[in-house]
Amino acid sequence: MHRYRSHTCGALRKSDAGSTVRLSGWVHRVRDHGGLLFIDLRDHYGITQVVADPDSPCFATAERVRGEWVIRIDGEVKPRTGETVNPNLPTGEVEIFARDMEILSEAAELPLPVFGEPDYPEDIRLKYRFLDLRRETLHRNIVTRTEVIASMRRRMNDVGFTEFQTPILTASSPEGARDFLVPSRIHAGEFYALPQAPQQYKQLLMVSGFDRYFQIAPCFRDEDPRADRLPGEFYQLDIEMSFVEQDDVFSAMEPVVRGVFEEFADGKPVTPQFPLIPYDEAIAKYGTDKPDLRNPIVMEDVSGHFRDSGFKVFANILASDPRGAVWAIPAKGGGSRAFCDRMNSWAQGQGQPGLGYIFWRSEGDNIEGAGPIAKNIGPERTEAVRQQLGLEPGDACFFAAGDPKKFAGFAGDARTRVGEDLDLVDRDRFELAWIVDFPFYEWDEEEKKVEFSHNPFTMPRGGIEALENEDPLSIKAWQYDLVCNGFEIASGGIRNHLPEVMVKAFGIAGLDASAVEERFGGLYRAFQYGAPPHGGMAAGVDRIIMLIVGAKNLREVALFPMNQQAEDLLMGAPAEASPAQMRELHLRAIPPAKD
Repeated sequence: MHRYRSHTCGALRKSDAGSTVRLSGWVHRVRDHGGLLFIDLRDHYGITQVVADPDSPCFATAERVRGEWVIRIDGEVKPRTGETVNPNLPTGEVEIFARDMEILSEAAELPLPVFGEPDYPEDIRLKYRFLDLRRETLHRNIVTRTEVIASMRRRMNDVGFTEFQTPILTASSPEGARDFLVPSRIHAGEFYALPQAPQQYKQLLMVSGFDRYFQIAPCFRDEDPRADRLPGEFYQLDIEMSFVEQDDVFSAMEPVVRGVFEEFADGKPVTPQFPLIPYDEAIAKYGTDKPDLRNPIVMEDVSGHFRDSGFKVFANILASDPRGAVWAIPAKGGGSRAFCDRMNSWAQGQGQPGLGYIFWRSEGDNIEGAGPIAKNIGPERTEAVRQQLGLEPGDACFFAAGDPKKFAGFAGDARTRVGEDLDLVDRDRFELAWIVDFPFYEWDEEEKKVEFSHNPFTMPRGGIEALENEDPLSIKAWQYDLVCNGFEIASGGIRNHLPEVMVKAFGIAGLDASAVEERFGGLYRAFQYGAPPHGGMAAGVDRIIMLIVGAKNLREVALFPMNQQAEDLLMGAPAEASPAQMRELHLRAIPPAKD
């Protein structure tokens, strides 16, 4: 028999009854039932119940063991009696009567519990991540992660993509965040950068004649942590294709993404065909470019009902600002003054002066609007609002007014809040959609200049003619995102593969031809020698897994993540370098100036 085990702790079934087996694992729990000891033995594969009675040769050893000790046991597999069967365990129909037991490793007092998984401070969980990973939910999440990545690889291979590995030490690239810099020992005073994404390399692969590339790519960005992105590093399913248009990318990737969700959805419905929603429409209907389509609320422009109305706040906005608008956020089932007042208080907590509303109720055979706005605009306009939105007695409507560019985000947050508070969101499904036609440029108010609004390597709709003849802020890009349940899970575009278009596009954003050649020399030179039309996308592996397992935080699907302060509490990083290391790298630390 093997030194440590003949079976895993998840392998034994009723058909194994009568056999002698050897198991090794961690003591998950010990229960003393009047001298009869029950030990739940756990390994990567599952849990098996072990029984030691006072007549067992190893009973004295069994009395010593404690939670998380590592032990080996030999014993006989016996079927459990009917009333003791545990239907929640695959091994629940059997137990092992221990005949020999060896303590392989003792455990000190635990700094956090493994059994039972109660909430525990995150700094302790991350410092002792090796213990945290023993907990059932987190352990299962990590196993699911490996299975999801394996599924992605299999599906990409099945549709004709080839996996390539791109460099980790590279040059700085404008991906929208700070680079992690790596000092060069050989080239004093110079630095490599860790890739924010393999963007330029994958485009160079297309220029090199490789047709369909993919990679499970590590990406590094020195940006402030947030719940939907791991600090420091994350992984993406990175793809690129030659001789394609936007629809070709969608046709290739939609079955892959849908298939992954369906495989791991545990029966939850997945959108059968992803709709295409233009960016401007997404903002107008949902207040965001990553809408949660499980929320049925669709906002509408109701400006016409308030123009020249008795509600002077909105009427004056519409009269004085040509960009002014009034948007309605319908709230089915929200037609009570108490709910409307709660929403108004919530808005004030968001830094807004308040949130106007109308709610409707039955008055005999009539439907009557109530609230200050209804009183000011009168019954005819109030009824017109109700008719446009398809609302009934017991429903309400909230309003946002001003320049939509300034209030759209708040309106979207209000839509989310209404949907959640009224329990309108169907949480047991995955709703996916492509967001298309993003603006190519945006105005940077702080810098007073035009900037790229998304990926600078995207082809503008209309090509160089649009760049030469249209208002830059009106130009759309061949840029698209894939969203799921309120999260952006992928982003991509049809690339700019023509050097003259590249120079013109960057010129509008303030970089002249020499700067383009200096900063993006690899791509710029490559485009001089025959570049195919190409496009692709990158899907966030961590976010997809977070959605699949229902986690609230990306740290629940990563093996050894940093905390919110970008610190690795387990390994003690970042840390000071030794004087010798600093000398080798030609560096000197300059402490920040004190205020």
